[in-house]
Amino acid sequence: MTNAALHVARTGLDAQNERMRVIANNLANVNTTGFKRERAQFETLAYQSITAPGAPSSADNKYATGLNLGSGVSIAATSRSDSQGSLQQTDNALDMAIEGGGFFQITRPDGTMAYTRDGSFQLSDQGTIVTSDGMPLTPQIQVPDGATQITVGADGTVSATMQGATAPTVLGQIQTARFMNPAGLQAVGSNMLVETPASGAPQVGNPGVDGRGTVRSGNLESSNVNVVEELVDMIETQRGYEVNSKLIKATDEMLQTANQQL
Repeated sequence: MTNAALHVARTGLDAQNERMRVIANNLANVNTTGFKRERAQFETLAYQSITAPGAPSSADNKYATGLNLGSGVSIAATSRSDSQGSLQQTDNALDMAIEGGGFFQITRPDGTMAYTRDGSFQLSDQGTIVTSDGMPLTPQIQVPDGATQITVGADGTVSATMQGATAPTVLGQIQTARFMNPAGLQAVGSNMLVETPASGAPQVGNPGVDGRGTVRSGNLESSNVNVVEELVDMIETQRGYEVNSKLIKATDEMLQTANQQL
């Protein structure tokens, strides 16, 4: 008697453990601005083919079905849900949410570009619009000293009213990026995503054009994590883990019986 069943059940434990980790990360980021929930995707491991379907069973007959034994399961991928999160009003002009598709562009310290839905921007000591980590929004927009009121339009136009002036002055225009396959972007932490060959190249342009969503100043996009859904997934994962652990116990008892009787 082989212990193959033990190894198959172990892969089930590992896969359920990884799924629980994905769920835990979703719940941990339930209050993270612009966070998008992820879902674990499973795939079967390699199969051992004992008898191939259609193989000759005799001179005149063929096997109608084959005999294939699986070797378990693994996590194949984590897919991100890009559904819109609810908008939370803050009344801070530099808090921006994208309503629709697209991402804000952020220049990282190494000069590479990252993309985010987290629009909780601030001003640096030089008047540049930056993230909470101090990374500048791209294209950079400089707010001059003495600006009394900053306004961001739905198309990304940033304007400010200067002291002594009655009409606002246009400072620049925010541009956003969309991707052919946004699920292919790679998360790198700090609410940032980076381009990959799977995501395709960024298509940069003005908000509200070609599938890019509009900018909602004075709002932040909440996480799209549904706590109830995550709890249901957590219970389901726990049951899957429990079943696999029982399978290991049952297999161990079968091996014990075989050892005692042989």
